[in-house]
Amino acid sequence: MKNMTHAKNIKSKLCLVASAIALSGLSATTFATKAIAEEAKIDQDIEQISVIGSRRLGRSIEDSPVPIDIIDSDSIMNTGLTETNQILGTLLPSFNFPQPSITDGTDHVRPAQLRGLAPDHTLVLINGKRRHSSALLNLNGSSGRGSSAVDMNAIPANAIERIEVLRDGAAAQYGSDAIAGVINIVLKNADSGGSASVTYGANVSTMDGVPDLKSVDIGNNGNLAFTEGGDRKVTDGQTLTLRANAGFALGEDGFVNVSTEFRDRRSANRADYDKRENYARLNDDSLDPRELTVNRYNHTFGNGDVEDFALFINSGYTLNADAELYAFGSYSARDGEGGGFYRRANDSRNVQSIYPDGFLPVITSDIVDYSGAVGVRGYISDYNYDLSVVYGKDEFQFGVIDSLNTSFGPTSQTEFDAGTLTYDQLTLNADFSREVDVDIFDSSLNVAFGFEYRNEGYQIEAGEAASYEQGTFGRGGEVTDPVNGPFGSAGSQVFPGFTPESAGDNSRHNVSAYIDLEADVTEMWNLTIATRYEDYSDFGSTVSGKVANRFTLSDEFAVRLSASTGFRAPSLQQQHFTSISTVFVDAVPTETGTFAPNSDVALALGSPGLDAEKSVSVGGGITWTPVSEFSLSVDYYHIDIDDRIVLSNNLSGPEVEALLVGTGANRARFFLNAIDSTTKGVDVVATYSMDIQDMGNLLLNAAFNYNKNEVTNIIDPPAVLQGAGFDQGNLFSGNELRRFEVGSPKSKLNLSAVWNKDSWYATLRVTRYGETQDPSENPELNEVLPEKWLTDLDASYAVTDNVKLTLGANNIFDVYPDTTRELVDDVSTFSRLFAYSGFSPFGFTGRYVYGKVSVTF
Repeated sequence: MKNMTHAKNIKSKLCLVASAIALSGLSATTFATKAIAEEAKIDQDIEQISVIGSRRLGRSIEDSPVPIDIIDSDSIMNTGLTETNQILGTLLPSFNFPQPSITDGTDHVRPAQLRGLAPDHTLVLINGKRRHSSALLNLNGSSGRGSSAVDMNAIPANAIERIEVLRDGAAAQYGSDAIAGVINIVLKNADSGGSASVTYGANVSTMDGVPDLKSVDIGNNGNLAFTEGGDRKVTDGQTLTLRANAGFALGEDGFVNVSTEFRDRRSANRADYDKRENYARLNDDSLDPRELTVNRYNHTFGNGDVEDFALFINSGYTLNADAELYAFGSYSARDGEGGGFYRRANDSRNVQSIYPDGFLPVITSDIVDYSGAVGVRGYISDYNYDLSVVYGKDEFQFGVIDSLNTSFGPTSQTEFDAGTLTYDQLTLNADFSREVDVDIFDSSLNVAFGFEYRNEGYQIEAGEAASYEQGTFGRGGEVTDPVNGPFGSAGSQVFPGFTPESAGDNSRHNVSAYIDLEADVTEMWNLTIATRYEDYSDFGSTVSGKVANRFTLSDEFAVRLSASTGFRAPSLQQQHFTSISTVFVDAVPTETGTFAPNSDVALALGSPGLDAEKSVSVGGGITWTPVSEFSLSVDYYHIDIDDRIVLSNNLSGPEVEALLVGTGANRARFFLNAIDSTTKGVDVVATYSMDIQDMGNLLLNAAFNYNKNEVTNIIDPPAVLQGAGFDQGNLFSGNELRRFEVGSPKSKLNLSAVWNKDSWYATLRVTRYGETQDPSENPELNEVLPEKWLTDLDASYAVTDNVKLTLGANNIFDVYPDTTRELVDDVSTFSRLFAYSGFSPFGFTGRYVYGKVSVTF
């Protein structure tokens, strides 16, 4: 892998940390084989305490007034998957994690969705504290377009004790973003023992519906002729994952828990071969002989090369009987590569003296993410308190390799620094609660209140001059008039660097206060009421509220009802991201790009600026536990969101150019609060545990989600754009609106069986992904992806007291989404080259087999 200076540092750091953990384990207590089996058992008599969903200390998920999923560490580690988002996508039916390709930065930080809403409609917490988002703004045609989400894959799976997923609106409790729900990552806190593992796996697959290229010849008509075989067989995506975790005592009253992960993943390519002529024809109009030998697999479509390193530390220390000091932090680094579109030898963007056979430009990423939190919590004068400060920062440096700046001609460099995006967040919290006796209630009244201050910063740093400048050479790097041109494409091919005009450094702050009241009004009725006030320095203030009820009708049966209002503040990325590049249209250079809503360009087009999205959510459901071994929950939800933020089309034409006179641009797009939407659906979760006597223990789980998204209203364009001929139909892409409605599965069913006996442990999962669509502006090219069933199997054997061997396969039957050529009649060059849709909810890399060696100490 190129440009991997960071990787050398990554490997050395991993060696140091792993050595320290290994040394500490020499004196640690080993776990017995019996303990391994016992860990796999689910004790139905032990209540699981949740951090989220309630401000009352000690609230369990069994008596929660809102739906909460708990994913324990065993479930997380027994998947064979190496990315946290993939794990959640496998275990949660309402969680969608497509894996798009050739989407610029989104290849490196892929967004995920809860309940089909935008990635930034889900709040992510670490140990109950707000996590900072990625600096990346997803702008290409994938799910989550226009959002900036938390990079969940920066959190190593072996650092996680459990994941709590609140499937309910919670902005009144936790602030902006908690519209679809809240995901809380609880870190491990053991003060002794530990584990280490080595996992190696690869895709061993046959590309369903994509033939292998056997030979290339010249046909009788003088054109290229291709001989195809059966479906193409591939072995790629080789992934090595090293993990280690250890707990240490901190004096007599504290702990430090350290987790590290290193992951080296090779690319998995699912591109078809390229039928196009790569070279210009000879003078006699015959084919260039090189056409018969050039590599026809000239694109990379799938997972790119990635090297990851992550370090998480969680710690706590008891100061006295009434106070505890805690701190946790993280550091992660990721170097990745993602291919763009291949430039053929005869492409006007190529300079043949540099790339005589054409070139595949590659976007590289150097992502550094770190955070730290420190706080103290305890009890004083009848009050529980928690005081904390959290800081997080994410840097995304874009690079381009195997490329060129066409307008620089034969003198162009081939590697570029394209600029850096940086986001940081400082959060201060003061939370208090106490129990108050109220005679009219069946229980005491839990009164919780608190305050938050948050400061955010967002910076765009320009790339090096050669990554964006216009040179004096013409198309194909040929000599041209140095003043009047016509000139070749400016900037680094595949990703022009950020210009000085795009660069900026912006920040904002907000303050908030909340109050949360909870009590058992009667023996049967639990009631929670919460409200929150927030004031932002850039767009104003908002108030949210929530009411949640739980009616316990018997020991076995309960009903829960909730209603809330919420909001999502426009992110700094949406408010300030600017990218201007020179794009050639019919050999004419156009200055086009994405402009900040408050920029001169956007204001000239009538941009009103951005305001907060506002939501109203209602939900209701039942829980039924007729026996301790069985539980069932069914929940309905309905979420209305007004003023959702959408990216406009690229606006062009004579009228637009007249409005943009003096701005330096002639094409533009920007974010607006543009649509209203409704999301509704049903979640069903059932579990059943069985003691099958001499055959061991068996835990069965079924989870189902049905989800429907609908755009209910579209704003009229600003008056100045209406005067330029724009309306609801062409201000926003119909394609974009349909992504909201049909870009995630209508339904998803997860079935699993977990079995253990003595030293054996096995997990079988079957997942049904419902219909999904990959929308197109042309209805004839709209892809409707039918439902698919995927099966995963993971089996482990404890060889000794502290060594376990695991073999497994994800997508064991090698299921692929239907190819585009099967779904549409008019197959374009690139729909054939990129045979599978990036909207497939389970990706398109096929079967993945793996083996793992785990050691506990």
